[in-house]
Amino acid sequence: MTVQLSRIDELALMTFDRPEVLNALNFELLRDLGAAIDQVAGGDARALLVTGAGSRAFCAGADVKELMDRSLAATRQGAALGQAIFAKLDVLPIPSIALINGYAFGGGLELALACTFRIALPGARLGLPEIKRGLTPGYGGTQRLPRLIGEARALEMILTGRTVMAEEALRIGLVNRVVDRDMLGAGVSFAREMTCFSLPALGFARDAVRRGLPTSLREGLAIEADLNTLAFQTADAAEGMTAFLDKRQPVFRDK
Repeated sequence: MTVQLSRIDELALMTFDRPEVLNALNFELLRDLGAAIDQVAGGDARALLVTGAGSRAFCAGADVKELMDRSLAATRQGAALGQAIFAKLDVLPIPSIALINGYAFGGGLELALACTFRIALPGARLGLPEIKRGLTPGYGGTQRLPRLIGEARALEMILTGRTVMAEEALRIGLVNRVVDRDMLGAGVSFAREMTCFSLPALGFARDAVRRGLPTSLREGLAIEADLNTLAFQTADAAEGMTAFLDKRQPVFRDK
C-alpha cells in the first residue's frame, strides 16, 4: 500500500509512503488514498492527520511519467478521479489536518488545500508549478486556492508557478501555523484543540461556513440559522448548557 493508516489515540494518521519519489502522487496512491479516507469515515477517529513519509516531502506532486501519452478521455478521467477522491475530505465528518513536512507541489498542495487545516515546518515549500510544464492544476487547485487566499494571490501563484515558503504561506493564510519542530506532536496538539468538543456541533459549524461562503450574506445567514437550530436539538447541546450553569466541564457524547 502506498498510503499507511494508523492511530494516535483518538486521532487517525494517514501517511503517504513513497519517500523514494518524494511521495509523488500516482494513480495507485490516489486510489489507496480514497480507500483510506473511506476507512477513516467509517471509524471512530475524531480527527485525521495527513502527512508524507520521510523528511523531504509532504507530496511533491503528480508522477509526471504516468501522465505522458494519454488520450483525451483518459486525461479527463484522471482529473475527475483526483477531484472526486480529494472531495471525500470535504464531506469527511471530522476535521482533517495536513502536516506539510517538506515539498507540497501540484497535486500535493491540492490535497493539502482539500484538508480542513494546514500546518507546516519552516522549510516547507508550497506551489502549483503546472504552468511551467504547459499545464494547469487539475485536482482542485484553481478552485480551492482562491477561496482560501483570495483571487489575486491565487492567480499570481497559479500563473507564475512560483514557490511559496512557509512564513509567506502563513502570512497569506495558506497555512494555519508554522511549527519549529515535532510536526506530528504539533498536529496532535492542534487537533486536540477541537476533538474535545461535540462532533455534531463541529460538523454543523463547518457546514455553515462552507455552505454559506458561495452564497449571499442573506442566504448564508439562513443556512447558519438552520444549522444553529439543529445544533440546539442535540443531547450535547443540553449537556453543554447544563455544564455551563453547573460551572463544570461538559461531557460530550457526540449525540
